[in-house]
Amino acid sequence: MSTTPIARRRLLCASLLSPLGALGASPAYAQRASATSDAWPDRPIRLMVGYATGGATDGVARPLEPRFQSALGQPLIFDYKPGAGATVAAGLTAKAAPDGYTIHITDSGPMSILPNGKQLNYDPTRDFTPLGMICEGCSVIAVHPSVPARNLAELLQLARAKPDTITYGTSGIGGSAHLSGELLQTMTGVQLVHVPYKGGGPAAVDLVGGQIAMAFASTGTALPFIQSGKIRALAVTSATRSSALPDLPTVAEQGVPGYDATVWFALVGPAKMPQPIASRLHQVLEQALQEPAVQQALRRQGYEPIPGPAEAVASRVRADLDKWGKLIRDKNITFE
Repeated sequence: MSTTPIARRRLLCASLLSPLGALGASPAYAQRASATSDAWPDRPIRLMVGYATGGATDGVARPLEPRFQSALGQPLIFDYKPGAGATVAAGLTAKAAPDGYTIHITDSGPMSILPNGKQLNYDPTRDFTPLGMICEGCSVIAVHPSVPARNLAELLQLARAKPDTITYGTSGIGGSAHLSGELLQTMTGVQLVHVPYKGGGPAAVDLVGGQIAMAFASTGTALPFIQSGKIRALAVTSATRSSALPDLPTVAEQGVPGYDATVWFALVGPAKMPQPIASRLHQVLEQALQEPAVQQALRRQGYEPIPGPAEAVASRVRADLDKWGKLIRDKNITFE
């Protein structure tokens, strides 16, 4: 049967407006339609982790994993991509498909410190979908027992007597622990030697073994070694004391007023995630952070849960980009 040009055009329009026609016409539309369907998630969700196992990020993520699996019916598969101050994992997340099957637990290092002093393959303000803040806390300044310092003042005295001889380990170049050390040097005038690792876990192991003299370590990573006497804690880097180590004074309390190097963790996904999926992930995170068992698990590691709107991630990133950017520029810090 023949058709007129007008009839052919009508048939074409009808096919494009039908579900099958729409899927065939635009792969991008097909992906969005699939991502927002009731079937999500129908397979495991990959959680990008920018550091090695056994560090602070790993410790923060572990209490969340069973809550996500229970709520979503699919497990979180931890995908460890340590290196370059956690920017490897952040870059991979930024380039992942925004379909809800790749999310990233990140921190202030790759999001608000390194972007100030290193050429990266992502923009922290444009290339991610904020899913929610998780917690905040501090690093612990700890030394090997062979170091003859019982408090921060004694450590600074040793450092002034022997500039550029005391080594301090961190989870990596451009991480929050690294900048905590740089801030301490700037505010006290001491000169230390930075030794970066691919995560807080390896740094803590070398501190226990005496390969480095001191470390800026996450509370959760350091706590077992502090309790066993394998390392000695001297101070916490936050403005207030840690609930996990309430008897340990802050740096500010020990003669460095105004010192504050708070550490935070957040959950993000690639930019342009479908809103229904982003909202669902945020909801699951918020519900998890309201659970007493999760709160206790985070506080045991020295972190305070900070539930709130997903947009708080973007606000925190912008504020800390300014804060750490000033220190990086003033001290001419480079991360290459």
